[in-house]
Amino acid sequence: MNKTIPYGKQSIDRSDIDAVTEVLQSDFITTGPKVSEFEKSICDFTGAKFAVAVSSGTAALHCAMFAAGIKPGDEVIVTPMTFVASSNAILYCGGTPVFADVLPGSLLIDPAEVEKKITERTKAVVAVDYAGQPCDYGALRGICKKHGLLLISDACHSIGAKYKGGKTGTLADMTAFSFHPVKHITTGEGGMITIDNPDFAARLKMFRGHGISTDYRQREEKGSWFYEMVDLGYNYRITDFQCALGISQLKKLPGWISRRQEIAAKYDAEFKDNPSIIPIRKSPDISHAYHLYVIKLEKADRNQAFTELRNSGIGVNVHYIPVHLHPYYKKTFGTTEGLCPVAEDAFRKIISLPMFPGLKDEELKTVITKIKRLS
Repeated sequence: MNKTIPYGKQSIDRSDIDAVTEVLQSDFITTGPKVSEFEKSICDFTGAKFAVAVSSGTAALHCAMFAAGIKPGDEVIVTPMTFVASSNAILYCGGTPVFADVLPGSLLIDPAEVEKKITERTKAVVAVDYAGQPCDYGALRGICKKHGLLLISDACHSIGAKYKGGKTGTLADMTAFSFHPVKHITTGEGGMITIDNPDFAARLKMFRGHGISTDYRQREEKGSWFYEMVDLGYNYRITDFQCALGISQLKKLPGWISRRQEIAAKYDAEFKDNPSIIPIRKSPDISHAYHLYVIKLEKADRNQAFTELRNSGIGVNVHYIPVHLHPYYKKTFGTTEGLCPVAEDAFRKIISLPMFPGLKDEELKTVITKIKRLS
């Protein structure tokens, strides 16, 4: 059997390995100088004033919900077209996720639907940059300002993307990134929150370390042992060697995004004017980071196509089952089909094609040829 072409894959080279090895041979393995260095590198890259590194993208979202003050009785509006972590993080703080449907072309959260779902209990909106395309932050910021809501960006798909010239990481009150291996850069597992508000930054740093006011390195630098737990936090710390990997990876990110955009342009050209294969629509005023390349199969049966492609060595995937249709949400909140009809209709048709910088041109041609045979 031929080797499968995956839908996503990390890129690790000798410079990454050397960066990690250097830290493993140093005095600090966790909570050391590379954490703050990585945070500064992300600030420099995005233009954000503050960044807080954590153990995963999910941890980043949870931290953001804590900093936002989400508590039982609060509602947070979120898209159903996302990984479950986007809404699970609301639940971790006792809040209630309220699902707003998506736009049919881009599958990004629909600002008009967001405004319809606002109640006196709404405290925040989570905008998910699905597939790597920034949401309509102009419209969402206007809505949030009008109603006194916080805007949280789930940019786990979109580091390096831009909206009307502004970089992800600066488009919302708080932004969550993920560094899972299939994302643009990796730390193995890891995440980051970027913010401009110093009070939020302080709360985030405290929350990632058990709710304790200082970390070990800070106490070492002051020659002090004293610390206090000032709130109930979690162990969401990230290691120094993970951050060393992140710093090394971040240097290559612009080139990797260019390659992703090049791959997407080739897909676009091959599927242009094909009524059976409809790529997710791209807004003209954004720069797409292309974590995923998603198409809708208008004629072929998606599930059958998935099986055929997997059996032929094309590692396609499906992103995502709408969150409100997962058994836990249906059981806990009584969500049903019909709640978000646009997302539900898209789910039955969408499939994610291989998209990663190391995808070879000959592999890309193979993927395109086999996709076209489905139409």
